[in-house]
Amino acid sequence: MGNRLFVGNLSFQINDSDLQQAFQPYGTVKEVKLMLDRDTGRSRGFAFIEMMSESDAQRAIEALHGASLDGRPLRVSEAEDRRSSFSGPPSGGNDRSNGYGRKPSRGDRY
Repeated sequence: MGNRLFVGNLSFQINDSDLQQAFQPYGTVKEVKLMLDRDTGRSRGFAFIEMMSESDAQRAIEALHGASLDGRPLRVSEAEDRRSSFSGPPSGGNDRSNGYGRKPSRGDRY
């Protein structure tokens, strides 16, 4: 288990300090990262919280998963590792392939 938590089902009115206050009783909160829509600046309804230790994170999960915050039941779990958004071209090609398993021909346009 790590010390980084995913917190979902947040009210759109929740801010960083609200989350800090909700998680502080269960250990030292190292970082709060409320995810915002880049176009509107509005909350996307989830956040990542890093606690100082794994035991703090476990206490927070046990206490807050399903608990109500601003009228909504929280979903609190260990955050998964980030996945790369680009995993490269589909397999089956070689260095000269166009990424779709075939070599480019003279008529291909790039």
